[in-house]
Amino acid sequence: MKKTFSFMALPMLLLTAGGAFAQAKQTDSFKVYGNCEMCKERIEEAAAVPGVRTAVWDVKTKQLKVSYDPAKIKNGAIQQKIAAAGHDTEKQKAPDAVYNKLPECCQYERK
Repeated sequence: MKKTFSFMALPMLLLTAGGAFAQAKQTDSFKVYGNCEMCKERIEEAAAVPGVRTAVWDVKTKQLKVSYDPAKIKNGAIQQKIAAAGHDTEKQKAPDAVYNKLPECCQYERK
């Protein structure tokens, strides 16, 4: 009889294994220019890429709060995706052609 498995070891084994599957998480906030609820939908959809867990844009403050796995995507890449959808960020300017195609109510004053 060589059954030496200890039920006391099971919780430790589960905790150790669970930690191996945990993903790193980083949360950042940055300014994204827009005006309305349509902008909010477009910005949050543009930020919904692999590696991003949550993205919530506040219409009043123009701040996007994004939670993501930095091993899968970087902050700059998230800002590029948003700019590609027509919205300037702190570090990325949207292409003029894309910005000009936004609905009139979504065309914010550009710096």
